[in-house]
Amino acid sequence: MGDEKVKNEALEIMGLFQVLPRLVVFDLDYTLWPFYCECRSKREMPSLYPHAKGILFALKDKGIDIAIASRSPTVDIAKTFLDKLGIKPMFVSQEIFSSWTHKTEHFQRINQRTGVPYNSMLFFDDEDRNIESVSKMGVTSILVGNGVNLGALRQGLTEFSQTSGSSGRKTQK
Repeated sequence: MGDEKVKNEALEIMGLFQVLPRLVVFDLDYTLWPFYCECRSKREMPSLYPHAKGILFALKDKGIDIAIASRSPTVDIAKTFLDKLGIKPMFVSQEIFSSWTHKTEHFQRINQRTGVPYNSMLFFDDEDRNIESVSKMGVTSILVGNGVNLGALRQGLTEFSQTSGSSGRKTQK
């Protein structure tokens, strides 16, 4: 499925929900792309998971900000790959640093940088421990098994709208 087709399908999925997140945060390794940065060279040409780029463009088209929360120890490689993929300018916040806090520090910085409250964020990651710790902050967090895809997006938006609904905001059933 091409980027444009994925983007259109993602926009269709988003159209099913009255309440959308203000910010969607992505991990990098095994969430947006199928590898660990530290196992790669800056000279390589990276690739994203098949649905990733279309989903990123759909979110931007819908006016939803996107950010990165990555614990990669090789910040230079991660940023070089984002550049090579032509997606680096899309992110309002790029929190890429090694940490033992399971991304709570990343989210504190994203919150300070963007002013978006945790309960208005949606997060995709491939590690349980990150999902657990960030969920406790009030962020709707989705564990991805094989990269972010349209199914994960639908699941994330469904869970986000259910949590938003419980805080008194109107959601579509």
